[in-house]
Amino acid sequence: MFIDTHIHLSLDVFKDDLNDVIRRARDAGVMKMISVGTDLKSSRISIALAERYPEIFAAVGVHPHEAKTDLKTLSHIEELAAHPKTVAIGEIGLDYYYNFSPHDLQHDWFRIQLGLARRLDLPVIIHVRNAMNDAISIIRSAGPSPWQGVFHCYGGTVKELPDVLDMGFYISFTGVVTFGNFRRTDTVQTVPLNRLLLETDAPYMTPVPYRGKRNEPMYLPCTARAIAEIKDVPADDLVRTTTQNAESLFHLVP
Repeated sequence: MFIDTHIHLSLDVFKDDLNDVIRRARDAGVMKMISVGTDLKSSRISIALAERYPEIFAAVGVHPHEAKTDLKTLSHIEELAAHPKTVAIGEIGLDYYYNFSPHDLQHDWFRIQLGLARRLDLPVIIHVRNAMNDAISIIRSAGPSPWQGVFHCYGGTVKELPDVLDMGFYISFTGVVTFGNFRRTDTVQTVPLNRLLLETDAPYMTPVPYRGKRNEPMYLPCTARAIAEIKDVPADDLVRTTTQNAESLFHLVP
């Protein structure tokens, strides 16, 4: 059984055929998935989907791209976080690649949501792009390790990995591991199996051989096979362990 720990089912691209997406996921062995919010609207939709489908759980939060959002939104996020099918605060973090929001506002929202997760005893789903040093510094200043959470679609280097693991985080990779130009196999090899999660980040990051199509959870086994090959471990062992990791971190009912 696979668990897709990061998917954006709230987006309109899934609106017209979501039932089919869920059915194809089941057929591929993906039995649980976490619909991740990036703002208040997508967080609310993720909750609604989790209420509708037993396979779906929700994460609620404000993405760094949305850090210009009024801080009054925080109270609404906290209300959504109390829902029984909310399993994480996310996705939150820093993004210095696109810089859609000023860095100081990104820092503010990141700190505030880390604090919210600690207060509610929920894991965090962290997005970091071109900002690893600042992200690690902010997390350390926000509270003592260990943290509950995952660095999703890990884009850091192998040298930064020990800091992330030492703070207690899991690591997840997307379909980029199947790309011919993927250059961080050393990072994948270094992540301990008991700290690894699987994700699609659908509708983005579609794995080979389906690049060019909309990504969806039925393609998660492609990513799993690629990671197993890179790590030189049996695919069944990788799937079993990553499923157990996801159930443990997000307190998903087995």
